[in-house]
Amino acid sequence: MQYLLLLYAQESGWTNMSKSEQEQGMAAYMAYTQALTTAGALRGSNRLQPISAATTVRNVEGKAQVLDGPYVDSKEQLGGYYLIEAPDLDAALAWAARCPGANHGVVEVRPLWSM
Repeated sequence: MQYLLLLYAQESGWTNMSKSEQEQGMAAYMAYTQALTTAGALRGSNRLQPISAATTVRNVEGKAQVLDGPYVDSKEQLGGYYLIEAPDLDAALAWAARCPGANHGVVEVRPLWSM
């Protein structure tokens, strides 16, 4: 079954880190991504641009309303995701617990509908 691991953290956290801390963070994500790849679990992954680049679209009375920014204002922002293959929720949760994002934010685990 496929699961989406949604990584939420304070967006300013990265820019407030020292260069050394950023390098350590990138190394942790690279190692995590390699572990997923080696296990055959990785199906896709991307880091998202900042929320300042977001645009929200909503249809109201048949007309599109386009707004700058995210739909929800929150202290933690969606920063990226991993799409993984796991035999069950417990395995997906184990991968989420290993994700570096769980150390400085939260990782939401969502099963995908099988189409």
